[in-house]
Amino acid sequence: MASLIDLTIAGRSYQVACREGEEDNLRAAARLVDGKSREALAGLGTLSEARQFLFASLLLADQLIDKSPDAAAAAATPAPPDPALVERAEALANRIEMLAAQLESELANP
Repeated sequence: MASLIDLTIAGRSYQVACREGEEDNLRAAARLVDGKSREALAGLGTLSEARQFLFASLLLADQLIDKSPDAAAAAATPAPPDPALVERAEALANRIEMLAAQLESELANP
């Protein structure tokens, strides 16, 4: 069952739902975001709520990348496509081409 917890980030209160047992992790994550939000605000001055969270997110991402150089490479490299989805997409494309050819044929020879 979901729990509702109150979080305060950058002086604003938010009520957030989480799964039972994840409250402490969510509170710890909120403390990190709060710290980075305040850091962004201190460094850049007055910011809208959206920009404050944007810069907090960027600061957190930068911190993660610094700790794990592989994270930067993983973020820059897209995951390879699922072979089953590729095969299915090709089959659909072939079917569409076949239907288009049939339609063109019927339109050319009414």
